[in-house]
Amino acid sequence: MAPAVAQALETLEAKFAPPAARAAPPPVSDAALTEARQFVIFHIETEMFAVSLSDVQEIIRVPTVVRVPLSPGSLLGLANLRGTVLPVLNLRDVLNFPPVLHDDATRVVVLDQGSPIGFVVDRMANVVTVDAERIEPASSLRGTVDTELLTGMIKDAKGGSMVMILDSVQLVQREFSSIAAQRSSAGGLIGSDGTASVSISVDAVVDEDQLVSFEVAGQEYAFPIEQVQEIVQLPEHVTQIPNTPGHVLGVITLRNRLLPLVSLREMFGLPAKAFSGTDKVVVVSLGGESGFSVGVVMDSVKEVLRVNRNLVEAMPTLLSHDGTMDEIQAICRLQGGKRLVSVLSAGRMFDTADLRLAVKAGETMMGTSTGSERETVQDSLDEEQFVVFRLMDEEYGVPIEAVQEIVRVPDELTRIPRAPAFVEGVINLRGVVLPVIDQRRRFNLAQADRSDRQRIMVFTIRDVRTGFIVDSVSEVMRISGKVIGDAPHLSDAQKRLIRRVANLEDQKRMILLLDILQLLDTDEAASIGQVTH
Repeated sequence: MAPAVAQALETLEAKFAPPAARAAPPPVSDAALTEARQFVIFHIETEMFAVSLSDVQEIIRVPTVVRVPLSPGSLLGLANLRGTVLPVLNLRDVLNFPPVLHDDATRVVVLDQGSPIGFVVDRMANVVTVDAERIEPASSLRGTVDTELLTGMIKDAKGGSMVMILDSVQLVQREFSSIAAQRSSAGGLIGSDGTASVSISVDAVVDEDQLVSFEVAGQEYAFPIEQVQEIVQLPEHVTQIPNTPGHVLGVITLRNRLLPLVSLREMFGLPAKAFSGTDKVVVVSLGGESGFSVGVVMDSVKEVLRVNRNLVEAMPTLLSHDGTMDEIQAICRLQGGKRLVSVLSAGRMFDTADLRLAVKAGETMMGTSTGSERETVQDSLDEEQFVVFRLMDEEYGVPIEAVQEIVRVPDELTRIPRAPAFVEGVINLRGVVLPVIDQRRRFNLAQADRSDRQRIMVFTIRDVRTGFIVDSVSEVMRISGKVIGDAPHLSDAQKRLIRRVANLEDQKRMILLLDILQLLDTDEAASIGQVTH
């Protein structure tokens, strides 16, 4: 970029720095407003466009965006603008110009439409003050741009290039008519609490257990799902605490609280190994009124199992009579006894006194405090728990109580005649026919080859038990209500399904939260039910 152009661009962007970084503009007289108007000028392809200066909130570089399925094609995605969710539109798509790659000159003009919305433009030009007589009405224009999106044209006094004035309000209303409806509605989205309860029959509750299974040194273990609070990535840094048992690795900070970490390999005398990027921390509750938790380091998390209690046997007395294997409360025999899963008891495994001492020592070393019990309880009340999965490069979350189980994708799905087109096939899940839907196809995303990371997430939707294939299940996490807000209203289909967004600014992540009841409508659920019964 030439120095003169770069300097001009810096000057222009300085005019539109974030509010905290610039002084308030001087007042403009009524006479000045009637005599002249100010515009921000920018380029798209070979054309020049303008928007009213009063509508421009700021100008930024193209941010990282989260792509939203079921949204208009002109939506580049959602970005994080200092804690605010910013929809970003590609103005080339809106105005029917051919796509191009972004470069150093590409910018996003952020307009204030009641809530901020960004428009990607090829490059910025300048800010101009225009006398009223230089503005012609849109009706006099002839060109490639729909005149309904224009309010007029700025004439060049010397007969040079014309600048088309965009009607930003009309543009937004045409692309996202629901945004205007949302802006005028005081209540926003009705009933968008983002939670979904799933009806489970009494027999299912009595006869089945849900387990979160994981692997350590090639052996499979599990915790009852009610003991698991969340699953997170093992951080790069763990604060080691002196004079603690060998299996206590140290402490980490998780949501402003210190969490003790323990090694299951060390506890069970399994071979040690260096930590890797696949290691996970399963955060489990030790029970009791204190709500004390511990993080257990695993090699990998496998799946959420739904197991008939007939397949779960109490730990044999011969192995547990001396207390040496008391931490294993049961053995789960799957696949005709070929697959054994040891079910652990978090309450029996750990010496709470040792872990509390580790946390106390960590507070002293790090100069932190966990705060009062009241604050801890309030934080817990404000949090929601989600299972996070991936499709393409984006993250989605569903309430943990909505997930019945998570299983691997079998090598083959059985296709059935007269099944709806959106049904990929069926599988036999413990003697029950489970219809399976490819969620990429439902979201109109590019198809993917089968891989070991793919999983089937099982929900009951409108009384029909259905599985959805996702690229991977990454973690179970608690998310503070402070960072959860309504998703921008981009389309009717998106409005129904993606109602909320978790904006994790400190982690540079944005998670789209789904209402699972909207994954199938009433007719779709009925057609699936007819095929599988």
